[in-house]
Amino acid sequence: MAMVPYEEGGGWAARQLHRPSATFHFASRTIRLQQDWRRLGVAAVVWDAAVVLCAYLEMEGIDLRDRSVIELGAGTGLLGIVVTLLGARVTITDRAAALEFLESNVQANLPPELRPRAVVKELTWGKDLDNFPPGAFDFVLGADIVYLEETFAELLQTLEHLCSEQTVILLSCRIRYERDLKFLKMLRDRFSVYEVHYDSSKDVHIYKAQRGSCKDDF
Repeated sequence: MAMVPYEEGGGWAARQLHRPSATFHFASRTIRLQQDWRRLGVAAVVWDAAVVLCAYLEMEGIDLRDRSVIELGAGTGLLGIVVTLLGARVTITDRAAALEFLESNVQANLPPELRPRAVVKELTWGKDLDNFPPGAFDFVLGADIVYLEETFAELLQTLEHLCSEQTVILLSCRIRYERDLKFLKMLRDRFSVYEVHYDSSKDVHIYKAQRGSCKDDF
């Protein structure tokens, strides 16, 4: 589940999180997502890192047509929905408690002809990885999933299982704490990692990781 810190009583940003819905425009479509902070907390609101990664994928013109993509810690499903609209075949994952909510957003925002291209599936990092074919994905995506230090080893194990030599990992995150940098160091011990984008207005970084040397293109 995409986990990020939050404190009650914040300003405008906090009010956005407590709204029952959020609207975005990507891939020439309007996407309306339900939010439910009170019931599901951080998994049921849209975070800036997801918005920034969606914009990056679209503006950079990364060719996702018929590519096999998996999203980790999908939360509201924004990223997985946008990637499906951009032509990919997407496995959208989160922990069991978030799946019904996630599925409802995905079904509500994809036209009927695209719904078979998006599969919502349970994935708790480091567990039951045999349910996912090793190295079968072209892209592994995650937005604001680097936060809880106790999940870092399982997240890294999951990335290693899902990735082949050709798989591209794109992680979008805000670096809030020293422990976030610790995960990046762990990632660099197993993958080649480069920062490919920084949104200064939202203080969000996008990192690209691959086994071996990162290629310049996608």
